[in-house]
Amino acid sequence: MLYYERKLKKKGWEIIIGVDEAGRGPLAGPVLAAAVALKTFHFKSHIDDSKKLTPLARQKALLEIINKSVSGIGIVSEVVIDRINILEASRLAMERSIASLVDKISAFNYNYKKKIHIIVDGNMDITCPFIHTKIIKGDSKSKSIACASILAKEARDRIMNLYDRLYPQYGFKKHKGYPTKEHRAALEKFGPCLIHRKSFYGV
Repeated sequence: MLYYERKLKKKGWEIIIGVDEAGRGPLAGPVLAAAVALKTFHFKSHIDDSKKLTPLARQKALLEIINKSVSGIGIVSEVVIDRINILEASRLAMERSIASLVDKISAFNYNYKKKIHIIVDGNMDITCPFIHTKIIKGDSKSKSIACASILAKEARDRIMNLYDRLYPQYGFKKHKGYPTKEHRAALEKFGPCLIHRKSFYGV
């Protein structure tokens, strides 16, 4: 999973930032993106696309990712999703995550802009002042993107766990807002709550 990182390092790029998002498909809650710049490529935990890992494996990997990287998070609420659509919201979340990470890098590296190359999961076009490469299924091909995938997934899951306390009737802790049979049944019974995406079919 280091083909892209090694290739970019050989070309002289010093800071490789992997970017991925979580939460495009749910009927409720925010979409969230993470940007990750790894300090080392050596991990004891299994690193892969977050969807391929068990919750326990993700939590174990998360602790190591936090310790071995500089990261940024970008969050776009369900209100904004309804206003600009999920594709634009996902793009905005990615751009915000990159900006958050770059702010941290710039604090200790005055010449950082010439050293950054961003690799983005999927085919998403983003607007940022850095050269970036799109990688289809990048969360299965790049360790940096896979780490971003895990961080984004875990961060969003924790947000939805908090929402579960506010709206326990929907079962957010279990399905994280995705359109499961249980979630659809709760929507039918209780109607949408404040964090549901009103523009989504089924809500």
